[in-house]
Amino acid sequence: MTDLPERAPEKRLGLVIDLDTCVGCHACAVNCKEWNTGGYHAPLTDEQPYAAGTDGIWFNRVHAFEAGEGAAGRTVYFPRSCLHCDDAPCVTVCPTGASYKRAEDGIVLVDEDLCIGCKLCSWACPYGAREYDASAGVIKKCTLCIDRIYNENLEEVERVPACVSTCPANARHYGDFNDPDSDVSRLTRERGGYDLMPEMGCAPTNKYLPPRPARKGGEGGDEVLADAESPGGVLGWIDRLLSA
Repeated sequence: MTDLPERAPEKRLGLVIDLDTCVGCHACAVNCKEWNTGGYHAPLTDEQPYAAGTDGIWFNRVHAFEAGEGAAGRTVYFPRSCLHCDDAPCVTVCPTGASYKRAEDGIVLVDEDLCIGCKLCSWACPYGAREYDASAGVIKKCTLCIDRIYNENLEEVERVPACVSTCPANARHYGDFNDPDSDVSRLTRERGGYDLMPEMGCAPTNKYLPPRPARKGGEGGDEVLADAESPGGVLGWIDRLLSA
């Protein structure tokens, strides 16, 4: 099996996703698909793209959930991709060393030359963030656009993951969680950034910002959203859906 890095990474690069401002436009998913089809993991194959049973490889998927009831209800859009966990079970179950976590920045990657397509990593991931490419016979996943964030041929402002660069609502933020002054660290502190399914013990790097309570007619808003981390809160509710 594969070992995790012995020391904590020098950087902890990752994303903060704001569930309050995500509008479910899928721009992040589409731009991710476009960039990665010509990048590190090219191609991201699609099966029967023009048939009723279309399926394919998407590193980022956006789900929609209805939270609350009646006038207090609202739609919450929930983007899902690899969380680049500190204690990544997808890495430790890999029998060939194909799945690994980089010591320098904490990004979790797959070496396709070593991957045998056994899918152990996808079974171990509690977030469903691994994608099996049947055409290539290997596992693929979000790379945090490693071929973009370190690309010195790009303007510095463009050296962010494709999903971040294209979000029209500014719901996605990228940075170093080891830097207390970074945007991702500040947002996590100020907005109560949340680990998805913390009970799994994976210590995900990526954080989610909970939706703010709705403001309708001066009332307090939807109780489902008022305390996102409570068992009845929206993120606890999403945890239960993903755990089912």
